[in-house]
Amino acid sequence: MRVKICGITQAEQAIAIARHGATHLGFICVPQSPRYLTPAAIADITQALNAAGVVTKTVGVFADAALTEMAAIARQTNLSHLQLHGQETPEQCQQLLAELPGIYLIKAIRVRTAADLVRAKTYAPYVDALLLDAYHPQQLGGTGLTLDWDALVSFKPACPWMLAGGLTPENIATALSTLKPDGIDLSSGVEHQPGVKDLALVQHLFEQLQPWLVKV
Repeated sequence: MRVKICGITQAEQAIAIARHGATHLGFICVPQSPRYLTPAAIADITQALNAAGVVTKTVGVFADAALTEMAAIARQTNLSHLQLHGQETPEQCQQLLAELPGIYLIKAIRVRTAADLVRAKTYAPYVDALLLDAYHPQQLGGTGLTLDWDALVSFKPACPWMLAGGLTPENIATALSTLKPDGIDLSSGVEHQPGVKDLALVQHLFEQLQPWLVKV
């Protein structure tokens, strides 16, 4: 199972979280976010991960950024994945993949109605994974709001998908007993404050995940 911890801002925490078992670490490239990191700061963390011999995927999270900007940041920071959290179209996803051969692309969809789930499936041919997050009118993610898990039981897109939105160590077992996503994404659920993770909560998360991790 893919386990993504998003909103990383510190190299030491990035290394520790990856060693706990996170398969993906997310870095926010949206300047309006309280978890925003400059490209130089992200590059410092990816270099620190390499220097520590830590093997994990690194994900830059963008929202309605210019293709040229995303490509430049991906190259500068040595990211393995890009996550698009805005109103990007399937055509823009195709353009980005053409610009960055070898990059993995995640399209996040903020789910408000059943129509959003239908729309999500239209991206499946053009991305490596979908991510379903809770809708908030002002914030793109990290809100702590949960999705209606029962409404997602029949969601089976033609590509892997990840569950986000208000996940915590306390509710993750219920979420995974209800749904069968290919991965999960947590941010505020394992934080002291935006961008500062609580490593005790991260450890507790992976303890709760053991029944699902051993199945892989």
